[in-house]
Amino acid sequence: MEFQILKKSKNSRARLGWLKTSHGEVETPALVPVATQAALKSLTSRQAGETGSQIFICNTFHLHLKPGEKIVKAAGGLHRFMNWPKPLMTDSGGFQVFSLGFGRDQDVGKILKYFPGAEPQPMIEKSVQPKTVKITDAGVFFRSPLDGSRLFLGPKESMKIQSQLGADVVFAFDECTSPLSSIAYVKESLSRTHAWAKVCLALKSSKQALFGIVQGSHYKELRKEGACFVGSLPFDGYGIGGDLGRSKRDMINILNWTIPELVEEKPRHLLGIGYLSDIPLIVRQGIDLFDCTVPTHYARRGVAFTSKGRLDLNFARNLSDKKPLDLKCACETCQNYTRMYLCHLLRAREMTAFSLLTIHNLYFFNQFVKSIRQKIKKGEI
Repeated sequence: MEFQILKKSKNSRARLGWLKTSHGEVETPALVPVATQAALKSLTSRQAGETGSQIFICNTFHLHLKPGEKIVKAAGGLHRFMNWPKPLMTDSGGFQVFSLGFGRDQDVGKILKYFPGAEPQPMIEKSVQPKTVKITDAGVFFRSPLDGSRLFLGPKESMKIQSQLGADVVFAFDECTSPLSSIAYVKESLSRTHAWAKVCLALKSSKQALFGIVQGSHYKELRKEGACFVGSLPFDGYGIGGDLGRSKRDMINILNWTIPELVEEKPRHLLGIGYLSDIPLIVRQGIDLFDCTVPTHYARRGVAFTSKGRLDLNFARNLSDKKPLDLKCACETCQNYTRMYLCHLLRAREMTAFSLLTIHNLYFFNQFVKSIRQKIKKGEI
């Protein structure tokens, strides 16, 4: 992998970049759509590529469960398995430590404000364990969401699985913490994550770029410690992970603490963030890549993103609207279908609706990020 910074903003930390892999190039900043199980939900790889998507991220934990990394390797690796000729990333499985653990227990997300539980939850103190996940210094024990069997995933297992999957960029195994973690818990977790980072580096495949992940929750001293530690190691790039506090302000503070401690010439990936309102904020902080499920998640719920805001196609009033989703959009959906037709498909529970809305949302997001790249080029960001 090669990464080159083409232009730095004079107004912020924003930068234009060029990420080169053996499967092609990525213009940065870039959205990384989430292809959890080696597929963009409801789309073929060809359709996903036609939305302007440059690179996907697949989920190591779920691909380990099904079909299994040996089957993917026998197929020639992820690129051939899913017929995607462009660059690919795989996460480490570290997010599932949170999502299947404290995230599920307390009904919270990476930013507490976005997905609060129904009732206030107590802080997670040192050495406390989630109900269905056991976190140890060697790795993590899970219960399979498929059949309840016991699974173990640690840095060695994660790197082995990711090697067999064969993505261009892989991530070090880590623990994604909850925004409700106490400082004592995060200190303990950070120590584990740093030990795992060294193991992952020792097992790195020469064919894959390895990104280290900065943790530390919303605690300034711990974020800076995490960034200094990961930045001092010979990773090919960086992921900024874990919980990002209780608000967007917390998220920006965390990036302000983290970015200056990382090697400037290496790419930075913000894990699991990408609402439209987030994107200009994180790009201004110097983020090059970011993954999120927002375009596909909302499409499957009948919501389209447009130049005039979100449009919920579930409402019956759309049955009389002959306009496309967005008059300014050049995607396949907007060029060929109306709001009334899409509303009908949703009400009739036709799966075609999900495909057409996903095509539009991904195209819209990719065009939005493209416009940000143009603004950086012109010195407007």
